[in-house]
Amino acid sequence: MNPGYKKYIPFQPQKIVGRTWPDKVISKAPIWCSVDLRDGNQALVDPMNLQEKLEYFHTLVDIGIKEIEIGFPSASETEYEICRELIEGGHIPDDVTIQVLVQAREHLIKKTFEAIRGAKNVILHFYNSTSTLQRKVVFHMDTDGITKIATDAADLIYEMSRPLIEEGMNLRFEYSPESFMGTEMDYAVEICQAVLEHLHATPENKVILNLPTTVENCMPNQFADMLEYFCKKIPGRRNAIISLHPHNDRGCGVATAEMGLLAGADRVEATLFGNGERTGNVDIVTLAMNMYTQGVDPELDFSNINKVKEMFERCTKMPVGDRQPYAGKLVFTAFSGSHQDAINKGTQYMKESNSDFWEIPYLPIDPADVGREYEPIIRINSQSGKGGAAYIMEHNFGFDLPKAMHPEFGAIIQHETDKVGKEISPERINELFHQEYIEAKEPYKLLKHAFQESVDSEGHSHVTFWGTLQHTDTIFKVSGEGNGPIDAFFNAIKDEKMARFTFLDYASHAITDGSDSQGAAYILLQDQRDGKKYWGVGLSHNINLAPLRAILSAINRAKRSH
Repeated sequence: MNPGYKKYIPFQPQKIVGRTWPDKVISKAPIWCSVDLRDGNQALVDPMNLQEKLEYFHTLVDIGIKEIEIGFPSASETEYEICRELIEGGHIPDDVTIQVLVQAREHLIKKTFEAIRGAKNVILHFYNSTSTLQRKVVFHMDTDGITKIATDAADLIYEMSRPLIEEGMNLRFEYSPESFMGTEMDYAVEICQAVLEHLHATPENKVILNLPTTVENCMPNQFADMLEYFCKKIPGRRNAIISLHPHNDRGCGVATAEMGLLAGADRVEATLFGNGERTGNVDIVTLAMNMYTQGVDPELDFSNINKVKEMFERCTKMPVGDRQPYAGKLVFTAFSGSHQDAINKGTQYMKESNSDFWEIPYLPIDPADVGREYEPIIRINSQSGKGGAAYIMEHNFGFDLPKAMHPEFGAIIQHETDKVGKEISPERINELFHQEYIEAKEPYKLLKHAFQESVDSEGHSHVTFWGTLQHTDTIFKVSGEGNGPIDAFFNAIKDEKMARFTFLDYASHAITDGSDSQGAAYILLQDQRDGKKYWGVGLSHNINLAPLRAILSAINRAKRSH
């Protein structure tokens, strides 16, 4: 890049002595406030219509959000009408507070009071810009002039609120020094303290001081220093609820919010999936689910994240990215072979240990907790390893391949993904498995068979096998004896040009439960002619027949390879 970076003024961090926030942890949920219907809506190419806003509002209520900023009713007739519909249409539950935004301007404040009449619970949120840059290039005012704008608005709001409060409205106040991050901290303390006094804030009637990261212009740790400094310096701290409103210009909105909570904030204003002006607001889903993964109840319900995502995309016409935390299409998938193997081992560990805790590598959260499907976690492409295909076969189709078989089957799938040059579906993996193993029925095929078992006086089993096999066009009979069905069959076929195969390994399991259970058998043979090993797979409802088919599958695969 050219040296244009030299024209930017570096952020000057707030000096703070004895900071305490780095030693703290988030142990409880903040007060949540959704600003989707105002901040999020104004960022859309096509703002939501009334029906879309109503659907969105009800979804926020269902999630469990108790404070919802519904709009800027003094800004346009549309915004005003939506506010009235929510109130008059009976859409607002008794335990939900609507929040309305207004600039610190007299005629807009009066219009806002008209818009909220009849509501039960309301937060009246007013603001004016306080940053050094805005004072210099927009308002051409000193700090006294900016403070007067805020306190004059506070006086008017307090005066107009008296009759409504006396009539029974639960009306609270919120003030935002817009561009807080770009404001000198001592001045931010001064103007916020003045607003608290003019609104007659008390510990019983706290005022929300919302400290917005209107433009994110410093690192999250520097913001936390500013916030801790502010909380320590403001005289009326016990009369205030400290609220955050992080934007995401530097891509650090979530970190800014989390560190802000450590530094003393009580409340967070955010939007679903981070929708908002420019690079967006902080994402309420990510914030809440981050707490969830740390054993903290976020007090919000995202157990059906797909439903929330579908509503969001339909109403906003905005897509949720495939890699969006917790909700993205691909966030619970693994293409990397080493990741797939670790997830597979973690799943086995959970089964074997019966652990009460979630302990699966690479998956910080159980997908089922947000209503996601567990089966598609692992997906297969050219980057996948030997364990991924086996995982798909187990979790999608019930085939628990022996670990020693994973490399062989993985290589088959790897060859396919290299050939097609893209991801292949679980169905295609299953199809290749059947083609390679189950349908390996040439040149040897078992047509008929019978067993006879006897047990001697010492309890030793003795099995005799009789069968009819076909090799291409030739049909022949075989018989053999052994200490079990597999041994008897293997001895029976040794004299039919199959003597060069040595039995190495065997595994079996049921694929389905109940009386209609089907068994899968896995047999590993070694061809003594070239030393190569071949797995075979057999399926049958008969527990004795599945391994016989697996033996022939391995032999047929060996013949096919030659």
